Amino acid sequence: MLRTILTSLSALALTVLISHTALAQNAPAATAAPAVPAAATSNAIQSVNIMDVKPEASLEPGYAQQTNGERAKVQPGNNAPMWRQVGSGVEGYSSLPKSTAPEAGVLIQPFTQYPGSRLTNAGEAWRQVRNNWIIPYGGSLVLIVLGGLGLYYWRKGAAKLPDAPTGRKIERFTPFERSAHWANAIAFCILSISGLVMAFGQYVLMPVIGQTLFGYLTYLLKNAHNFAGPLFAVSLIVVMFTFVRDNLPAKGDLNWLLKGGGLFSKDHPKAGRFNAGEKMVFWGGVFFLGLTVVGSGLVMDKLVPGLSYERATMQIAHMVHAVSTVLMMAMFMGHIYLGSIGTEGTYQGMKTGYVDENWAKHHHELWLEDVKSGKIPRDRTAVAAAAVAAAQAKTV
Repeated sequence: MLRTILTSLSALALTVLISHTALAQNAPAATAAPAVPAAATSNAIQSVNIMDVKPEASLEPGYAQQTNGERAKVQPGNNAPMWRQVGSGVEGYSSLPKSTAPEAGVLIQPFTQYPGSRLTNAGEAWRQVRNNWIIPYGGSLVLIVLGGLGLYYWRKGAAKLPDAPTGRKIERFTPFERSAHWANAIAFCILSISGLVMAFGQYVLMPVIGQTLFGYLTYLLKNAHNFAGPLFAVSLIVVMFTFVRDNLPAKGDLNWLLKGGGLFSKDHPKAGRFNAGEKMVFWGGVFFLGLTVVGSGLVMDKLVPGLSYERATMQIAHMVHAVSTVLMMAMFMGHIYLGSIGTEGTYQGMKTGYVDENWAKHHHELWLEDVKSGKIPRDRTAVAAAAVAAAQAKTV
């Protein structure tokens, strides 16, 4: 809009100038305007200010046959040597401060080659990685995992408990642990849905709902993405410190992995409070991929101090963010399935905090043995509340 206004004003000013010159030439000598010095006219034509370039220079006779030197006089800055420099990433002049616009003088980035791209300018290389790799293969991975889980549930159904519930409950998660988990899970779902729509929506949703509605939806989800990001980052750190102790390698983990967690057999291997599969989700999904997603997101939001936020920085951060989020979604989809409809009684542990003793025996027998031996309290919340009450009674 601003460019259109400036162009219109320039055209109007040129029209007025031409009209004034014509009137001056036809007027009597006594009233003729003073002649403009030739030097001033020459300086105006040779100015490097783009607003001073003579319009419609291509209409001049012999324009197509002009040499670079002749072109530089008619259209300063519009010649082959200058555009070769622009295409090679040479920095020109910009009045914007380096602190806020470090690349304002660079119109086209230098040549580079990102993984999966050809040797070309960095902007085109990033586009090739996104459009040729991240979008098709990332979307395919999400669909393959979703389809695989659906096929498994259709053929095998939920993993049922072999025996009836005993009615004896064991506290699996305290209120604090469940709060940290649910905060992280809700933020993750918001980020995943909004991210999927922003990445793949133009290929799936926009042809169905139209550009206008898709634009409003994407705008809404982009803001939801920005607000859920800090919640995910903070809750991720809380989850890591809360559950790291029980996710350290322990006996029975290798045997659990070798037997595939009992998914394809009736023999369910023994495990502690968290089995080897859950530990892989913790260290691979929560720790490594989670921190990678948060770190790259902070870079794209320009919240990491000391970085020079150039286009190359944003391109690399975006590629890392996109790849890590797709991998994390694929991993967490399996975690969500097994923690909800895939395994009978598992969701109750995160919903209420308590699981039946028979469930613990079937899925986490080593943990149940520690509970029965008194190594781990059967009801940690009640024990903690009793300890607090006892401490308060001593101070009275």
